[in-house]
Parts: sequence; structure tokens; C-alpha cells
Amino acid sequence: MNCRTLTILAGLGSALLLLGAFGFQYLGDMPPCALCITQRYPHAAAVGIAVVALAFGWRWLTLLGAAAAATTAGVGFYHTGVERGWWPGPDTCTSGPVGGLSTDALLDQIMTAPMVRCDEVPWEMFGLSMASWNAVASLMLVALWLAAFRAKR
Repeated sequence: MNCRTLTILAGLGSALLLLGAFGFQYLGDMPPCALCITQRYPHAAAVGIAVVALAFGWRWLTLLGAAAAATTAGVGFYHTGVERGWWPGPDTCTSGPVGGLSTDALLDQIMTAPMVRCDEVPWEMFGLSMASWNAVASLMLVALWLAAFRAKR
């Protein structure tokens, strides 16, 4: 395949992942957590990068597309670790331990808890959460972007 075709596929891949995320949010009534939203920004950037790369024929932008896809894959992997309890997540979207808290401190933790937590898995398929699937799909997009960089025009 040539650079143009691979760039189109990579850009469409990010666009489809974004559409899927919005579908889960608005059609599936599954509001995103803070880390879910963070994973969307690099996909949006990748779509924009694909459009600009195709419009101007700037092949070097495919490396930037690969970086965007790698970034969302990294955030997806980090989010997977938070969901699985491999490491703590950000305080803004996870809850801390409740043992030893006073009643007032416990109530304060409940009242300041995020509406959608990053450390809970709302949906999974074949044992992988949405964050995990995003990481896997995004790594495939990295490969497409890099193939586009190496391909002939």
C-alpha cells in the first residue's frame, strides 16, 4: 500500500475509535471517566494530522500521527492498570481506602468522589476493558502510521 492509503486508514482508525467512544457514551449511556476522556484527545489529533498530511502531502506528519496513536495507547495501558489495581490512579477519578477514616473524613470522601470512577470497568469483551481495547487498537494504528511513513507515495 502507498503512503496515502495507509494515512487514510490510520486516520479513519482513530475516527472510528472516537465514534465508538461517543457511541458508548451517548447511545450506551456509559459516561466516560477522566482517563477515558484523556484517551480521546490524541485520537482527535491523529484525525487532524491525517487530514493535513493528506491535504499537503507532508509524509513527515505520519510520524506525528504515530506519536499521537502511541500516546493514546500509553494512556489506555495506564488506565488498564488503574482498572486492574496494578497501580493507583489519579485522585480525581479513583477512591482511596476507607479504613481508619473518621465519619467526617469518610463523608467528605463520598461527597468529593467523582461521578464516574477510573478504577471501575463498566464494560469488557474477552476479558479486556474499553481502555485495554483502545491500547491494543492504538498500537495497531501506530504500526499503520509507521508503515505510511516508510511507504512510497
